[in-house]
Amino acid sequence: MSVQLDIDGIDSWGFKYDGPFIIAGPCSAETREQVLETARGVAKTGAHMLRAGIWKPRTRPNCFEGMGEEGLKWLVEAREETGMPISTETATPEHVELCLKYNVDLIWIGARTTVNPFAVQALADSLKGTDIPVLVKNPINPDVELWIGALERLNKAGVRKLGAIHRGFSSAKVTELRNAPNWRIFIELRRRCEGLPIICDPSHLCGKRALIPAVAQKALDLLFDGLMIESHIDPDKALSDSKQQFTPEDLGKVIAGLQVRHPAIEDEEFIHAVEKKRIRLDEIDESIVEFLAERMAIGRTIGTLKKEKGIALLQPAQWKKTVEKRTREGVARGMDEHFMLRIFQYIHEESLRQQESTFAGDK
Repeated sequence: MSVQLDIDGIDSWGFKYDGPFIIAGPCSAETREQVLETARGVAKTGAHMLRAGIWKPRTRPNCFEGMGEEGLKWLVEAREETGMPISTETATPEHVELCLKYNVDLIWIGARTTVNPFAVQALADSLKGTDIPVLVKNPINPDVELWIGALERLNKAGVRKLGAIHRGFSSAKVTELRNAPNWRIFIELRRRCEGLPIICDPSHLCGKRALIPAVAQKALDLLFDGLMIESHIDPDKALSDSKQQFTPEDLGKVIAGLQVRHPAIEDEEFIHAVEKKRIRLDEIDESIVEFLAERMAIGRTIGTLKKEKGIALLQPAQWKKTVEKRTREGVARGMDEHFMLRIFQYIHEESLRQQESTFAGDK
């Protein structure tokens, strides 16, 4: 089901940019000199907006938690010198009040805040009557409803310059990336919230400099509206997230190496070739639905037979055998193992639900 958000497109937010909107700067504002020098370097990279964390939500106390209001003064000075608009994360109404006091050009809500509807509502209330653009990072858990809910709260408070940031999701599974991308969540958000500007944050998604260029390119290939990438004059000495920050010089190389994809072209031969493939895809999709419906009908019949014989609904051994076999077949045909597992997990859940309907008479 689509979500109706009353929002303005990013082109009307008042920022000068061409191509993907790129926000760059240090994870944290640490000193005046660090902010100004980084800003000077970032301004030369082709980035369109300067970012810096002023308040840092850290997992444990006694870590660097940001410079607070003093850091906002440095950002304002950097804006005056470079001409770049400035942005930072806010987590409380007090943060919003200070950002408005210093005329910060854009704010975002962090992943740890998005998970809490009470916190988001408090921020929404503090933003009533303002015109500042607000970006909402995905919640740390892969819950598109929670993400959409945060956007709705802000929109209901009158925030029209509204967008999202995809920074990946926390996962117990160990991978080379800091946060699991779960691109399907982004795709679902785009489907549900048509016209919503969405920025990718490959720095927090990757956690390592070496991985960022490839993920940033993938984001552009998926037609994200922009990127947020961290940069620091001396990344290895950064007080937070040192491994995922580039020097401004290296950031410039990353940005220069990115290729911008286009949503459509006017090549008639190309369009015709793609349209033929899409027609075939529609045919395949129709067949998938028909086969699934037939499978569920058979499942209901099996459920009836189980009920008559007093046999348990769930047959773990049989299902395990089926999943392992179909997964092997899918992998052999070039499909991802986890994709196959997810597909058959969904099929199994629906099949059980269909079979349960035949047991309803026993209740």
